[in-house]
Amino acid sequence: MPRISVLMPTHNRADVLGHAIESVLRQTEDDFELLIVGDGCTDTTAEVVADFGDNRIRWYDLPKAPYYGYANRNIALREAKGELIAFAAHDDLFSPDHLELLASAIDETGVDWIYSRPLWVSTDGIIVPFCTNLNNADELDVFLNVGNTIPAPCVMHRSKCFDRSGYWPEDVPSAADWQLWVRIINDGDRANFSYLKTPTTLHFSADWKKSRHSAVNEVKAQLEIADEASWWPASLRHDIPEDRTEQSVVFAAMTNGGNEWCRRVRKDVITVIDRLAWDQVRYTHPLCQDQATQIERLTQLTQSQTAQIEHLNSLRTSEGDQAEEKIAALQSTLDQIFKSRSWRLTAPLRRLAAGRTRRA
Repeated sequence: MPRISVLMPTHNRADVLGHAIESVLRQTEDDFELLIVGDGCTDTTAEVVADFGDNRIRWYDLPKAPYYGYANRNIALREAKGELIAFAAHDDLFSPDHLELLASAIDETGVDWIYSRPLWVSTDGIIVPFCTNLNNADELDVFLNVGNTIPAPCVMHRSKCFDRSGYWPEDVPSAADWQLWVRIINDGDRANFSYLKTPTTLHFSADWKKSRHSAVNEVKAQLEIADEASWWPASLRHDIPEDRTEQSVVFAAMTNGGNEWCRRVRKDVITVIDRLAWDQVRYTHPLCQDQATQIERLTQLTQSQTAQIEHLNSLRTSEGDQAEEKIAALQSTLDQIFKSRSWRLTAPLRRLAAGRTRRA
């Protein structure tokens, strides 16, 4: 009997499904079965699955079920053999140690339900971290009562949770995974879950959303920062050619980079989180407002000096030497500003402030 059952529902994404399947099959923990549930697939999904020829795969080729095929998922889940249940998506990727890390954390903590830190990938290849921490009471309240910010592939739970809380609701148009998570948490001890802060999955924007940021405002906000930030780590940026999917590019980077790639991404995720927190303090806390004032003063001064030089340049012909002297004096002042320590130290902040102004 496999220890872990991995559910992977799919509907007409044969173009990326192979990467998702391979990311599961390449796990360091190999005591699992992979339940691939075809929800009325009309493309070459069946052929993609068959090409793997792996006896850990169980293929369910089912007619289309209502909504996102939650009823079909339950057919497979009721036949799952594992004591632990994990979830994969046809367009997402597991890191090689995903199952190992989550299963080990369940063993160590004794909890019934666990999730890892999500990493979201934009359609143009930028990776941004998400920081939902349900150990914080206010964030748990939002999760239980407002909406979900944890993609299903980040989650693992004990199969006995189905006996207590039931399976995926089949009569809802969306978010059935979230509704099940809420029931599992509410039906048990509120402390009977755990958060693994190590990122173990890469979550991509579903093609039907037609959205760079998966229609998630928090992801959109981080992408706007990444667009302007020179410090955003290179490991969290991937160029996506027009003839390739973002999944294929990132999967190739993960595969070719091996363990070192995963270590680098995880390290750089912490760098991003630390930098975002630091910038939040610098720009919003009253104690840091004097720095913001200094930036504004320097910017206004340089703009004023530049405007005066442009005006005097237009008067060169009529005022002759007198205009030349004034221009030289103004240019000297500008040069001193550009060479000053204040100008150098505030350069990163001015770039970020300018980016925010353009977005506004």
